[in-house]
Amino acid sequence: MLLRVASGEDWPRWRGPRGDGTWNGPKLPEKWPAGGLRQLWRQPVGGGDAGVTVADGRVYTMDRQTEPQEVERLLCFHAVSGKSLWTHTYAVVYGSLQHGNGPRAAPTVNDGRVYTLGALGHLFCLDAATGKLIWSKDMVRECGARRPTWGFAASPLIFENLVIIHSGAEPDGCYIAFDRKTGQEIWRSVADRCGYCTPIIIKHHGRPQLIGWTPENIRGLDPRDGKPLWAVPYKVTYGVSIASPIFQEGIVLVCGYWEGSKAVRLGKNATDATLLWEENQYLRGEMSQPLYRDGHVYLLDRSHGLTCFKLATGEKVWDDGHRMTPKGRDPQASLVWLGDRDRAIILNAEGHLILARLTPAGYNEQSRTKIIGKTWAHPAFAGRCVFARAGREVVCVSLFEAAAQ
Repeated sequence: MLLRVASGEDWPRWRGPRGDGTWNGPKLPEKWPAGGLRQLWRQPVGGGDAGVTVADGRVYTMDRQTEPQEVERLLCFHAVSGKSLWTHTYAVVYGSLQHGNGPRAAPTVNDGRVYTLGALGHLFCLDAATGKLIWSKDMVRECGARRPTWGFAASPLIFENLVIIHSGAEPDGCYIAFDRKTGQEIWRSVADRCGYCTPIIIKHHGRPQLIGWTPENIRGLDPRDGKPLWAVPYKVTYGVSIASPIFQEGIVLVCGYWEGSKAVRLGKNATDATLLWEENQYLRGEMSQPLYRDGHVYLLDRSHGLTCFKLATGEKVWDDGHRMTPKGRDPQASLVWLGDRDRAIILNAEGHLILARLTPAGYNEQSRTKIIGKTWAHPAFAGRCVFARAGREVVCVSLFEAAAQ
């Protein structure tokens, strides 16, 4: 018999409904069933590491096919049945693109439209229900975007009537904002190169700011007109500014692979920003966005595993000794808070779905079960399910039903 539970929120964008790795879902069990969780459906896909998004009963991700011709695709599936609803396909030539398996950026769904950015800079706005093309841009050819080494990876960001793209365009187009309905360019700002980091929108002293992390700077911009507000230098080796920043307690935090973490204190005026602290021994993140709660941050450090530290000072509290996800050159796990409690749901690089409590007292793992193969792609949580994507498949797995024995 199916367990009757409330449904959780949709997951329409990178890092969830608020873009911060939080999900208000149904109350999950303390432990997964001994035999694992039930896979409700599976669909084969092509190459790529693009995350999954879910909105209005539809599931979206991107892939690359090489036969019979080389193309990128946006795939749309029915969330309950897994049936393919529509596919948007366009030709690409990856050539010598590093790690050129496929698209990297998760689709963004907003107001009945879905926005995608391919690895080579093809930007599309499509009808979310039908896949009908509304408008498109070749960011390289039309806008002067400079493709980074591993391809474009930052997801489109919606702010009011704009869709904002991290493109590294010339001239002065590190960020470009388009009218989200028509595709008309509204503003472009700053000359920094393109990294891989999806920017965030914050509100500080009642004013919105776009917070971005580029291979040269941590930046604050006015998202309505692109006016630069402040910048704190942060030169990144190989340009790998990846994980989205977080903003809590008036502090912007970025965590990098080579140069470690930097915390920036914002002031009362929109242009006030001061480096609060920096650390490069035990707070070195990579692809995984950290989580914040009650003055503490939980970060997947490349050398020590999941690490807890104090946001105000950078003082380390504990690490888990690589229990959550295996140690490796490129450790990865997607961490998501469940509501406003200390409980997290985690998909690690081995495809294990984990329930854990994260507190200053330590890492308390409750349960884990394997739901998919090795993956770097971020999953989506919606309704009563998790939607995960590995190299060649996307799956929908119930968060409550036991696997068939």
